[in-house]
Amino acid sequence: MTVRLALYKGRGTVGNALIRWWTRSPYSHCELVVGARCYSSSIRDGGVRAKVIDLDSGNWDVIDLPHVNPIAITQLFADTRGAGYGWLDLLTQQVLRTPFDDRSRWYCSEWCATALGLHRPEIWTPGMLADQYGGAA
Repeated sequence: MTVRLALYKGRGTVGNALIRWWTRSPYSHCELVVGARCYSSSIRDGGVRAKVIDLDSGNWDVIDLPHVNPIAITQLFADTRGAGYGWLDLLTQQVLRTPFDDRSRWYCSEWCATALGLHRPEIWTPGMLADQYGGAA
C-alpha cells in the first residue's frame, strides 16, 4: 500500500490564507494518506485524528511516497491519537522562530514530518514537504 502526501490548496478560511501567506506557499495544510484514511493534526478537528477526506475535490495536490512504510504512519497515529492541536508549537516555531517542542500537541506538518522520519520535524511547513517530495509548491 502506497503512502501519499496530500496538500490542501483550497481557499478554506482566513486561517488558511494566513498560513499560505506566512509560508509563501500555495498549501495551508497537509495529511498523510494510507488506504482511504487521512492522518494528521487538524485545527478544525482539534488535534491528531484520522478520517476519510475527498481528495478529488480539486482542493488537494497528492504526491505518492512509495518509499515510505505505511506502518510508520499508523504507529505514530496509535501513539499520538487524540493529542491536541499544537497552537503554541506553531506560534513559537513558525512565527517566532524560537525552539519549542511539546510532544503532547502537534500541528499538521510537524506531525507529518515526524511520521516521515524527517530531521527537526517542528520546522517543516506544508510547502516545505511539497518541495521535499516533488510537489507543485
